[in-house]
Amino acid sequence: MDLTIFTSRRLLVALTLYLTSLFAANTLGLKLMPFLFGTHLSVAVFSFPIVFIMTDVVGEVFGKETAKSFVIAGFLSNLVFLIYAMISLAMPWSHDASWVQGAYGTVFGITARITIASLVAYIVAEYQDVLSFFFFKARFGSRHFWLRSLMSNIWSQFLDSVLFMSIAFIGVYSWPVLITTTLSWWVYKVAMGFAFTPLSYLGIRWLRGEKKQIQKA
Repeated sequence: MDLTIFTSRRLLVALTLYLTSLFAANTLGLKLMPFLFGTHLSVAVFSFPIVFIMTDVVGEVFGKETAKSFVIAGFLSNLVFLIYAMISLAMPWSHDASWVQGAYGTVFGITARITIASLVAYIVAEYQDVLSFFFFKARFGSRHFWLRSLMSNIWSQFLDSVLFMSIAFIGVYSWPVLITTTLSWWVYKVAMGFAFTPLSYLGIRWLRGEKKQIQKA
């Protein structure tokens, strides 16, 4: 791993955006919204594509090991959040806060399950994304970032969608809702990732600019 990343403020900003998007997907993703042809989408589709795009952008500039470091940071953050959630749910309630007890237990109880689902799906899919991205980079070279990112995201987002929705929502939603939501979520996340491609190129240029300054210093 390039040691210059430890002096990169822009990489720190990228990590912050990465982790914030991950937590937003995990905590807000319970809400479903109507989509085309009677299907449903989780509101996580707005934040979760950023997670996969960010590892591609960071990997493009700083290499595979740095991208893997982002994955590890996300996994450990989720794990710590899960521990906090379990502790919070286990603690007794004050009478003055009993008005929110039912909703809190329902939402954050499911959120804890979502976090477990996310831990499994995340570590599998994100590592697959990093490996796939650099597999295609070895085949295509440094050209066509958008194509390498898209191809790696199609596979990794499918794994993530199937694993996450199965672990998080079996028994919560009916099978028809679960299947249509999984498929529509997968397609939409890939489409959103492709739509964010111009931002990816801006992110690559932005990170490379600071990296060159650090290397010259």
